[in-house]
Amino acid sequence: MADLFEEVEEQLRSDRYRTLARKALPWVLAVLAAALIAALAYWGWDKYRQQTVDKASEQYAAALDAFNKGDAAQAKQLWGEVSKSSARGYKSLALMQLGGLQLTANKPTEAVTLFDQAAKAAPNAVMGDAARLKSAFAILDTAPYKDVEARLTPLMEDGHPYRVQAREALAFTKIMAGNTAGARGDFVVISGTLDAPEGARARAKAAIDLIDSGSAKAVAATVRSAATLPPPLIVQPGATIPGLPAPPQQEAPASQ
Repeated sequence: MADLFEEVEEQLRSDRYRTLARKALPWVLAVLAAALIAALAYWGWDKYRQQTVDKASEQYAAALDAFNKGDAAQAKQLWGEVSKSSARGYKSLALMQLGGLQLTANKPTEAVTLFDQAAKAAPNAVMGDAARLKSAFAILDTAPYKDVEARLTPLMEDGHPYRVQAREALAFTKIMAGNTAGARGDFVVISGTLDAPEGARARAKAAIDLIDSGSAKAVAATVRSAATLPPPLIVQPGATIPGLPAPPQQEAPASQ
């Protein structure tokens, strides 16, 4: 009799497990289907992103090639196409190049707009601050001191890659505004900054000597020509830029 009860109980347990399995099966299948859809969606998005990066890289390099051959119109057209890309790094570089063309055409207002757009599109602080510094440089000679100061001051904070160049530019702006004492203070900071480039420290010390000798105008000319940022990276097809995944068969980007 005990064996009979055990057999009946085992049968009831089996029936309950089968019932639970039948109820759970649709949920299990739904979870598996969702996981499969998510995996396929990510694969498709990643492939599309890589194709977008590769296309932007090729167009950017083609624009550089056209520009170096003297075809500014073709370069402008290609950079304009890259500036609409979703590949943020190349978009930012292209906008900086377009801003440079506007500066060459003596259109600082249009250049500032493009540099600001480049800063917004930048995928990292290095590229973003480069665009912001270019934007400030574009208005050094024309904008009120307070406007230039508002653009440069955030770039001088610790951790920002171009803080020395920004401080040099601000010192120049102070001289233009007649504030030689403030400019001298900035040069003192630069001369004592251990991680500042050697050339920047040398210029700062020379500027201090000129200010102390009463030759502030000479300082303005020196700083205006020296406080410049290296131009955007030349990125060849297949190369990498900061903030972007590496395309296949990549080459190291070269700086000009």
